[in-house]
Amino acid sequence: MTGYVLRRIVQAAVVLLLVSVIVFVMLHELPGGTARAVLGERATNVAIEQFNKQNGFDQPLPVQYWRWLDQIVHGDLGFSFKQNESVSQLLADRLPKTMLLAGTSVLLALLVSIPLGFVQALRRNRLVDYFLTAMAFVFYSTPAFWLALVLITLFAIQLRLFPAQAPQGSIGQIVAEPGGMVLPVLTIALVSIAFFSRYVRSSTLENLLQDYVRTARAKGASTWRVAFGHVLRNALVPVVTLVGLSLPFVFAGTLISEEIFNYPGMGLLFYNAAVARDYPVLLGVTLVVGAATVVGSLLADICYGLLDPRVRLARR
Repeated sequence: MTGYVLRRIVQAAVVLLLVSVIVFVMLHELPGGTARAVLGERATNVAIEQFNKQNGFDQPLPVQYWRWLDQIVHGDLGFSFKQNESVSQLLADRLPKTMLLAGTSVLLALLVSIPLGFVQALRRNRLVDYFLTAMAFVFYSTPAFWLALVLITLFAIQLRLFPAQAPQGSIGQIVAEPGGMVLPVLTIALVSIAFFSRYVRSSTLENLLQDYVRTARAKGASTWRVAFGHVLRNALVPVVTLVGLSLPFVFAGTLISEEIFNYPGMGLLFYNAAVARDYPVLLGVTLVVGAATVVGSLLADICYGLLDPRVRLARR
């Protein structure tokens, strides 16, 4: 198990390095560049050349990347010319808020989707299965921004149960206003519930066809005892991997939800940076999300091996 973990850590580092290279090159190949975004469209060529020389943007791209990578290793994610603040400070302020939003949404989605998917599998091809499957397809196929607008129209404008704007300020102030978090959390959770429940249903159906289920039934065990005593745990093991790999999907949801509800998290920071062409912020956010995805995948694989001894034996 230790050897496997070390190999996965090395693979994760290589993947993260490749992600940083691809994102760095793509962002620096966009038209206009940092100088034009900072100085404005009316900036003269002389001013742009001077800005590029002062900030090292006139050097070859590999040299710029190596310098940026050296800064990352030393904990410096760059400086936002638009917001006149270090990227590290911006992320330190926004990351806990996004983690609160994403964590609450995923936890709610798991608490709802696991029993839903389990019931669908046990009631396969029955009315409840058809109904829940139809609802899952509806929410899964609905764009997140459209779902957010529907929730705002229904619960904020017509029923006036929750505010249309998310709480502002520090994370303590946000936690102090739970009502303002309901609609942003629901926007992400409803789509995630549809996604997770289909996976739980499929995993449960696969386990119901295994030999150990037939053996338990042959011994006289009831359907519910087999389901909760044997099938449930085995059906949830792949969900651990799914949660780890769903981080980019969740971040995409938080980006839309934060922008629509004006939630002061990393998603809104990334959106504003993209509009303003604030490349250091875009690089910093992308690197953090990429690192979170890689670490999430690594932790999921480790948990998978701890939950299922067969995985450890197969990977030796």
